Amino acid sequence: MTPAALALADGRVFRGYSFGWEGGSTQGEVVFHTGMSGYQEILTDPSYRGQLVVMTYPHIGNYGVNESDVESGRVQAAGLVVRDACEVPSSWRASQSLGAYLKSSRTVGITGIDTRALTRHLRTKGSLNGVIGVGDAAAATEKLIQAATQVPPMEGQDLVSAVTCIEPYKWNEPNADLGEFNGARKKVVVFDYGVKRNILRSLVSHGFEVSVVPSKTTAAAVLEMPGIDGVVLSNGPGDPAAMGYAVETVKGLVGKRPIMGICLGHQLLGRALGLKTFKLKFGHHGANHPVKDLKTGKVAITSQNHGFAVDAEGARSGVGSDVEMTQINLYDQTCEGIEARDRFAFSVQYHPEAAPGPHDADGLFSKYRALVDDWKRVTR
Repeated sequence: MTPAALALADGRVFRGYSFGWEGGSTQGEVVFHTGMSGYQEILTDPSYRGQLVVMTYPHIGNYGVNESDVESGRVQAAGLVVRDACEVPSSWRASQSLGAYLKSSRTVGITGIDTRALTRHLRTKGSLNGVIGVGDAAAATEKLIQAATQVPPMEGQDLVSAVTCIEPYKWNEPNADLGEFNGARKKVVVFDYGVKRNILRSLVSHGFEVSVVPSKTTAAAVLEMPGIDGVVLSNGPGDPAAMGYAVETVKGLVGKRPIMGICLGHQLLGRALGLKTFKLKFGHHGANHPVKDLKTGKVAITSQNHGFAVDAEGARSGVGSDVEMTQINLYDQTCEGIEARDRFAFSVQYHPEAAPGPHDADGLFSKYRALVDDWKRVTR
């Protein structure tokens, strides 16, 4: 087995073995994910661009990988860190092992790490930048640590340009679990800040005709499109404060079309409404985060992946009479949802399409469909 090592910017080093691509080292922000499964969706989620993902569940790879469980056209995470990588998967859906998938995707993976100790370290210190070295590079401890200190911080980074589509396109495939929609469809534009495929599938299954546009598409360009009934702001990586162009676009659309924001889209809507965003200590990455709806009192178990959040105090006080915080995270009381009632806009911090994760929040797509219908009645 080829030696490998993960060096953190604060000098802590974790040693293990390579089970992925061995053509070089990799770097990024080290974050931990608390899901027991869904590693293929996680690896291909554009929101993980520039991050080294630590899986807290010890046994990873037991059901292999397949061609269906991907959220984009390539692996997006910078690397994968696990306790025990399974190289002999057992699933009728598997086309290859996780290790083989990482090799073919030129993605570094490291196994044999004490992920419990690493997770406790990250919870104490906060998310840290790190470098994974493979082979001879793993033995050069001081060089690895020095390289980790040179990794750019996530604050101030606009990573969307690396994951957004180049040209607009249509999406017609529904969510297999939700099935087809029978009835008239509403036309929506989805801004691709790093959109997950299952968001697009869920929109189709809830009765939308989906057009996806690049992240730097202007508000004027969208408003000139014929028959557009709504706008969806997708998930994505990086710091929303570094995306001034996107905030200005959202400002130009608020009140003119119904808007639904997801994850990064939630943060961008918040900034467009005058709220601030900030970097969380170690982020929310997992499929088991409880979120409380402040209107109904109901709690949903949600799938999340984000390192930034909308300022809860600003959301509680509101910016204008119609802006309010609608949902909170029960782990740390951070803002999980906002709404501008009079301007037909709402957003959530988590991923309602639930891939990976539970289906508790799928009803938000129905809520958005109802919002579009209300807007059409008002503007008719």
